[in-house]
Amino acid sequence: MDDKNLIAKRVARELSDGMLVNLGIGLPTLVARHVPADIRVHFQSENGIVGMDSLNEHGLAEDDLSDAGGNPISAVPGAAAFDSAFSFGLIRGGHLDVTVLGGLEVDEAGLLANWMVPGKMVPGMGGAMDLVTGAKKVIVAMMHTAKGAAKIVPVCTLPLTSARRVDLIVTELAVIEPTDAGLVLREVAPGVTPADVVAATTARLIVPDNIATMAV
Repeated sequence: MDDKNLIAKRVARELSDGMLVNLGIGLPTLVARHVPADIRVHFQSENGIVGMDSLNEHGLAEDDLSDAGGNPISAVPGAAAFDSAFSFGLIRGGHLDVTVLGGLEVDEAGLLANWMVPGKMVPGMGGAMDLVTGAKKVIVAMMHTAKGAAKIVPVCTLPLTSARRVDLIVTELAVIEPTDAGLVLREVAPGVTPADVVAATTARLIVPDNIATMAV
């Protein structure tokens, strides 16, 4: 299993039956492929759909259906489509159980920066600010480093997405929980040691005596 799917599979374990879940652009969309068959999760995209489905089989894409990143999607029976105003009403009204977002940086306070890519023109932050502020639980799914540079840092150098602390960080190396005391290392990936995680992280990590191995 490649690193991105390992992250997505671990994130999927945080979901439970009946949840309304938003998946961000990129890596987070892989989460839909790894939801256990015995639970039903309702996936929402901020461009206006509840009932988004992953494209596990070739040829199921609908020309008129896309996620917030413009990627083709399919829909489950009973899915609902609506305008952006209604969609953001769901988000800002606190009706999302979980949002899964990518990240460029997360700092020791658990604050996320994920919308301004250095050196690239971006049209805006999309729904990221609303999602981090409005969802009941915020999970950051991202690679642990970028070109050898740490992404979990003492203080974010990029513009913050929200002043709200995220709830969980899942990378290919570890599961880290932001708390009032700081970033707590909860799990390490198979074959990874706590020392490996610390070495790849410039933020201070709280390392408990007992750390679980990531179940994937």
